[in-house]
Amino acid sequence: MKLVILACLATVAIAAPQQANPRPIEVIRDERVDQGDGNFQYEFETENGIYTNAVGAPGSLGQSNMQGSYRFTLDDGSVAEVTWVADENGYRAESPLIPAIPEHVFELLRIAEQQRAEGIQFDEQGRRI
Repeated sequence: MKLVILACLATVAIAAPQQANPRPIEVIRDERVDQGDGNFQYEFETENGIYTNAVGAPGSLGQSNMQGSYRFTLDDGSVAEVTWVADENGYRAESPLIPAIPEHVFELLRIAEQQRAEGIQFDEQGRRI
C-alpha cells in the first residue's frame, strides 16, 4: 500500500507544471479597416516581434485580391519574413525561407504537357489508358 501511495505522489509531482504561467504577450498594434465594399486592410503586431499586415480589394473575377506580409523571430534570434499576394493567379509567397522549386519538377511539368498534347491519358491509379 505504501508503494502505491508513493507511486501516486511521484506521478503527481512529475505531472505538475514545471514553470509558472508565462505572462501574456502584449499586442502593441491592432488596426483594422473594413470599408464594407470588399476593400479592407489590417495591421497586427506583438511585443515579441510577430507582425502581419494585409490589404484587400474585390477582384475582377469575383475573388478577393490581397497582398501582405508576416514576420516572426526564429529560435536563433533571426527574423523570418514572408511577403505574399493572393489574386486571380493564385497564392504566391516570397521569402528566403521558401526553398526554390527543384529543377526536376519543371521537367515533369514539361513531360506532362507533352503527354497532354499527344492525347495520352491516365486512370485514377496512374496507369496509362
